[in-house]
Amino acid sequence: QVQLVESGGGLVQAGGSLRLSCVASGISFSGNIMTWYRQAPGKQRELVARISGGGTTNYVDSVKGRFTISRDNGKNTMYLQMNSLKPEDTAVYYCFVVGYWGKGTLVTVSA
Repeated sequence: QVQLVESGGGLVQAGGSLRLSCVASGISFSGNIMTWYRQAPGKQRELVARISGGGTTNYVDSVKGRFTISRDNGKNTMYLQMNSLKPEDTAVYYCFVVGYWGKGTLVTVSA
């Protein structure tokens, strides 16, 4: 059974940092594209960052220069380092891998 579990969310002041993790079981990360999405209250889910099996990364414009996606295939874990957080980054953050979603972790950024 495939399971993705996100962690690392919380409440932080604007300008602060958080690091999210996504740990997978029942599936290997190796070689797969891995993606972080987020969904803010009242908004559609949006892609935040993506990393290919070879390590190529892509980011939505609003987080470029502030967020960094990475992966550790040996630990079956994906990370999202979030710096210089803004109130508009407030959302539930989800990981997505080969058709599977985690349940999300809430990030709240106060002004």
